[in-house]
Amino acid sequence: MSAQLVSILVLIAIFVIATTKSINMGVLAFAAAFGVGTLAGGLDADGIFAGFPGDLFVVLVGVTYLFAIARANGTTDWLVNAAIRLVGGRLALIPWVVFAVTAILTAIGAVSPAAVAIVAPIALGLAARHGISPLLMGAMVVHGAQAGGFSPISIYGTTVNSIVSRENLAGNEIVLFLSSLGINLAIAVVVYVVFGGLRLARSRGRERVPAGVGGDHAAATRTGGGQADDAGSAGHDSDGDGDGDRRETEDPRPEVLRLNPARIATLVSLACLVVGTLVFDLDVGLTAISLAVLLNVVWADDGKRAVNEITWSTVLLICGVLTYVGVLEEMGTIDYAGEAVSGVGIPLLAALLLCYIGAIVSAFASSVGIMGALIPLAVPFLMQGTIGPIGMISALAVSATVVDVSPFSTNGALILANAKDVDRDRFFRQLLVYGGIVVAAVPAIVWLILVVPGFG
Repeated sequence: MSAQLVSILVLIAIFVIATTKSINMGVLAFAAAFGVGTLAGGLDADGIFAGFPGDLFVVLVGVTYLFAIARANGTTDWLVNAAIRLVGGRLALIPWVVFAVTAILTAIGAVSPAAVAIVAPIALGLAARHGISPLLMGAMVVHGAQAGGFSPISIYGTTVNSIVSRENLAGNEIVLFLSSLGINLAIAVVVYVVFGGLRLARSRGRERVPAGVGGDHAAATRTGGGQADDAGSAGHDSDGDGDGDRRETEDPRPEVLRLNPARIATLVSLACLVVGTLVFDLDVGLTAISLAVLLNVVWADDGKRAVNEITWSTVLLICGVLTYVGVLEEMGTIDYAGEAVSGVGIPLLAALLLCYIGAIVSAFASSVGIMGALIPLAVPFLMQGTIGPIGMISALAVSATVVDVSPFSTNGALILANAKDVDRDRFFRQLLVYGGIVVAAVPAIVWLILVVPGFG
């Protein structure tokens, strides 16, 4: 058995073990990089560490640190609260508000499961209170998270763009972001129509949403969402009874959050991050860390809590997987796999196959881990020039993340755990069926929209 084949089998084993044993995929990947790199690849420690993504590590820590401060001082809760107040009692707008809020949170740097953990308890509490389909609200939360998930300053976006840069591929940050935003928005429109959104629009009911919904949510999300990663959190449920924490959305007299100096400074910092990186081309990670340090100096207590809430599990996952991918590159496994994909003989069919592989595996495992492994594996295939790399990378990224509505993924599990007043077994089956439809249909759709036009 060749060393390349051994390394691929170990990669498959990493995904299987991480999924079935709830072990962080990054830890497994680091161990595999050492074992496979040393025994099968003949690499020394320097050769193994050469694949460690130091620049991406800074981005991940910096962005999640800044966002953790925003959560610690209540800025994210203020954003949720302000958005819900805009509903003004119009039930038809509630699903779109939660979609927009979750998209904004991921776009400004929240890890997708952390954003879902913040919004899901509120959204599903509103669904139970106003008779809105929990499947509709849950899907709007998850697709909202993925809609904003590939902005140039987001975790997913910076991860994919860094991989593209490291592999010397042609990339386009805006196309990647708009592709995910457009696909998830289109799915949200379909979900809204199919699962009762139009009925809400026709409803005469004007039960007003309490102005301060979400106000008491800060403490709960600070303990439940910050450490969620795409490989293993089971949901936001502090008491372990499987139904989430009802007090977060059912307090009859919720506190109304107001702007204070810390929250205003955090909002300004987030705006500076966007302008600095998009307009002045500053490094995302270094800019985010610098802004976080400034906030930490002034409000030390918030900064102290925020350090513990940096999504270290996600940082470990991404850096571990990419270090192992670096070992695969050194061993020639990437070229080996690329030639195997090219051997299909029909480039468009091979591209479609890659999209489905990403979607199917991601429905059960880490989306960001899949992207970290799948895009480099597609490099030799893309180097042939018959498939446009920008469209193909966007298609792979969307295929690997849009399926996170599956109840086996972290986001889907969070939705299931926080559903209120439902038959949980029935709701699980509904999520499972809906996730299966997404897995079956969306990769083909994104392939048709993003890949086929760039063929030739």
